[in-house]
Amino acid sequence: MAHVEVEIKSLLGEKANADKLKDKMCSLDPECACVASNKQLNHYFEGGDIYKLYEKTEHLFKGEQHEKFKKITDKGSDFSVRTRQKDEEVLLVVKASIDEGDSANTVSRLEFEEPACIGLDDLDALVRSAGYQYQAKWSREREEYVYKNSNVCIDRNAGYGYLAEFEKVVPDGTDVQEVRKEIESLMAEVGALELPQDRLARMFEHYNKNWSDYYGTEKTFVIE
Repeated sequence: MAHVEVEIKSLLGEKANADKLKDKMCSLDPECACVASNKQLNHYFEGGDIYKLYEKTEHLFKGEQHEKFKKITDKGSDFSVRTRQKDEEVLLVVKASIDEGDSANTVSRLEFEEPACIGLDDLDALVRSAGYQYQAKWSREREEYVYKNSNVCIDRNAGYGYLAEFEKVVPDGTDVQEVRKEIESLMAEVGALELPQDRLARMFEHYNKNWSDYYGTEKTFVIE
């Protein structure tokens, strides 16, 4: 079954704001805990043909993984394609918009994210063989928390600085607007402000134009 990712971002900027958010979550939820931490390289792609990508990479996925990939390819639109190295694990990530935003930054989207069992460079080569080109390369350090049955990721991103992502992953067909309201309520109680989609789009555009200045560094920028 395909799943829908409902995610709202909050720009934190400085480490002190990230620490304040962690403290607030732990004070409101005694069971709040960091369940994972990792370093990531994320390569975003543009152009290309999603059906060719499926043909080039379907041999990497079996069983339920394969079915999920086929379903998002057939059902989705406005695809965002990326590769990811999370510590030593390499994954293919395909996201498709199901609301008014774009698939890279929208609030609600279908999501395929599965290990590919090959190296990052080899997976990139398969993606590029389907007609895709690099859009940008991103680096980040991530801490993943469980807070009141929701996932909260706190990232230190090259370019953006600290960013929080409040997320629920639900079965396709779930009322995503109701899930969004639940996330908004959680954000309000910890004082996290939603990063507006238009500002996020400007930040995303600036980074994509200048990614080589930020990738693998701790440099940040501010775009209003």
